[in-house]
Amino acid sequence: MKWSWKIGKFAGISVYVHATFLILIAWLVLTEWGATHNGRAVLNAVLFILALFACVVAHEFGHALAARRFGISTRDITLLPIGGVSSLERIPDDPRQELWVALAGPAVSVAIGTLILVVLWVTGAGSHFSRTGPWGNVPFFEQLLLANFVLAVFNLLPAFPLDGGRVFRALLARRMDYSKATRIAANVGQGMAFFFALLGLFGNPFLLLIALFVWIGAGQEAASVQIKSALRGIPVSEVTVTDFSTVSSSDTLARPVELMLHGTQQDFPVVDHGRLTGILTRKELLSGLSQTGPDTPVSQVMRKEYQVISSTEMLQTASEKLQGPDSRVLLVMEGERLLGLFTIENLSEFVMVQSALRDAGKKPGSIHQEQRPVKRDGSPKLIVQ
Repeated sequence: MKWSWKIGKFAGISVYVHATFLILIAWLVLTEWGATHNGRAVLNAVLFILALFACVVAHEFGHALAARRFGISTRDITLLPIGGVSSLERIPDDPRQELWVALAGPAVSVAIGTLILVVLWVTGAGSHFSRTGPWGNVPFFEQLLLANFVLAVFNLLPAFPLDGGRVFRALLARRMDYSKATRIAANVGQGMAFFFALLGLFGNPFLLLIALFVWIGAGQEAASVQIKSALRGIPVSEVTVTDFSTVSSSDTLARPVELMLHGTQQDFPVVDHGRLTGILTRKELLSGLSQTGPDTPVSQVMRKEYQVISSTEMLQTASEKLQGPDSRVLLVMEGERLLGLFTIENLSEFVMVQSALRDAGKKPGSIHQEQRPVKRDGSPKLIVQ
């Protein structure tokens, strides 16, 4: 996520904090100081919010580690002012797995709250670190205990992208089509977002931010599942760009610039003597032009590590491979044969075509049965040996 800084890596998962989190800290400091003019109260308030967000990180690791048990990796965890976000590589296809992954986060929050409760009961130390000011007179650890239970309960509300929305969808999906279950859960989530917004207008304005987050998240989840449904059962070969140009490592950047300006291609396989040696993406091309100019050899800026995918793999697999921050193009292979390119752009175009077919009442995917993709220039496909 842009405007995020890495603060650590735990269990192989990177943790980031978004720049907007600093706005929350600044707002907290100003609010507490304005109400108390007490430096200790301000410090305690900041320490409390940091402790709470440490609990949020643990909550998110509950999701990540539960997903790992089902073979699903987590790219990273990002802290935002309204909580944390775990970027799973994919949502489990099995509703039972999604149910366990969704419940793991609130379970961690309940466990933390229970642990604090037990420690306070055993030691009687709850009142040793009290706080004053607009945050109330509840002692620090008691308030942290309460915050974890509130975090668990709030996240179990049936609203995407909260955990409860995923629990609700997983339960519905055991009795109906997954897409229909998602639409119902997303509609419920957006209804709750509207309710949060009303409460925010007449009470806590922070609820307006939560309402916006829930509304957008529910819409994105519904759109994501619709796309996933459109991709199901269709091989990569059906949507491969087969009309493409290649460059060699000895070419200068002026060559791919000319090809890009006089066509639609933005990423170029690098082929030397019939052998695939790398790829020159738009990012490397523009970076090379700005740093060293158009006379720079392709070999100096090309990427020697690249992602490939078999022409027989499904579009859903290809779309998952394109989710990485530096993954905008896949090289489609059939053995040692380079068939073409698969990019984010032609994935989006395919989804738009499928949506248009659905609106017209045609069966999605039927276009592939009527017309096979052909190269516009009729040129032979490159053979990589």
